Amino acid sequence: MKATPPCICRRHFSGTLFKAATGLTLAGWLGGARAQEGSGAATGAATGAAHDASAIHQPKSMRSKALETGANILQSHAPVDAMSAYLNGFHFYADDMGRQVEAHHYCTHLSEDFHQCVIFDSNEPGAKLIGIEYIVSERVFKSLPDDEKRLWHSHHYEVKSGELAAPGIPDIAEQALMKDLVTTYGKTWHTWQIDRDKALPLGIPQLMMGFTQDGQLDGALVQSRDARLGVSAAEDREKRADIPMPAVVPGANAWESGTSLQLQLVEVPLRNRRP
Repeated sequence: MKATPPCICRRHFSGTLFKAATGLTLAGWLGGARAQEGSGAATGAATGAAHDASAIHQPKSMRSKALETGANILQSHAPVDAMSAYLNGFHFYADDMGRQVEAHHYCTHLSEDFHQCVIFDSNEPGAKLIGIEYIVSERVFKSLPDDEKRLWHSHHYEVKSGELAAPGIPDIAEQALMKDLVTTYGKTWHTWQIDRDKALPLGIPQLMMGFTQDGQLDGALVQSRDARLGVSAAEDREKRADIPMPAVVPGANAWESGTSLQLQLVEVPLRNRRP
């Protein structure tokens, strides 16, 4: 029988011991936390405490914190760990340019032609997940059916105007990133209408669009973002002056025609129902 190299044995044994010890520790935490919360739950039931949207702002329990700690130590987070870029920009609802939202994107670059991003309302630990954006290259966008293109917006103005920012990375790296993004197209859905409902993600997902010229985006939003994140849209606009402005592929930014697409709920019959 072939002997296993000692270093691998020790690594495996050490890892097993670490996970086992962590599991035992968590079990102890959860046992104590469960007992403590059990008495609290009984008290809450006795008083008939109401449950409403404000519940999401209550502090996390000891048990929840213990479970999160265990998951963070013991589980794989490969899709999340693959998110390599943080971008900050702004969207508006496809059917209402007056509703403008700051969007914090955390993106994975899956291929040269495709990025996928999750969107939060801030870059703080307690940020709310409010949407997603898929980003494709010009080559891919050109291949899409005409009806599909109407759901997508260009990034040419977002990059050239300085509106789109990548806080915290060196200028040379940001310049290279923006050169790649200026010719791309995004399809964005916000699942939480955070500008209307702060407490809970009520309603249905909404199609979002990007700005295409000066005067459309509320300058106060940009000033607030710049001060908070330590960036400058005006300075970034100057730095990106040498990035060529691409011609927008027909079909994108459908809202510019004066009409747009937006989701609505429609009651439909259930198909293939099973008992």
